[in-house]
Amino acid sequence: MSSSSATLVDALASRADSSALIRVGAVLFVTALTAAAAQISLPLPFTQVPFTFQPMVVLLGGLALGPRLGLASQVLYLAAGIAGLPVFAASATLPPGALRLLGPTGGYLMAYPFAAFLTGYLAERGLDRRYLTSVMAMLAGLVVVYACGAAWLGLFARAGTSAPIGLHAALVTGVYPFIAADVLKLLAAASILPGFWSLLGHSRR
Repeated sequence: MSSSSATLVDALASRADSSALIRVGAVLFVTALTAAAAQISLPLPFTQVPFTFQPMVVLLGGLALGPRLGLASQVLYLAAGIAGLPVFAASATLPPGALRLLGPTGGYLMAYPFAAFLTGYLAERGLDRRYLTSVMAMLAGLVVVYACGAAWLGLFARAGTSAPIGLHAALVTGVYPFIAADVLKLLAAASILPGFWSLLGHSRR
């Protein structure tokens, strides 16, 4: 395996007259798609963490964009939310705007740039070219989301004046209920990048 290879966006940009425009457009597209995925959310009665499609979009974005652009797409997403744009999941209980990052779901949101960076880094190593390695790369990013989300929820986030709930409770309410659904989404989505590479004629480096 070579130390680095082109990402999907690199390959598309190399075929365009304006590679910079392709890259900027791809970053904005992933940012918008992350915001759209946040609107498809399902509140759960036993936790303040809603079920959303955002992690799948974040990980796919990292695979397609690579580490730096993947990270940029999620930093831009968080910046839009901090600025007060309605890009976070609609919620009657979670705080709006910048305060969302301090609430129970803040750790998951703040993990998105790092998860996208890691997934993109693995994509640059060619793990996005085949289904099984795409699954591995996306699983690595998902672990980052879970780890940061559970750590924040258990150790730092407060519900009103109550103390943080602790790591065990954070895992029970913020990780375990989501694993099966997130893995199923990941297994379905992991075929997308290899499919694009196959269409481009670059299934092998």
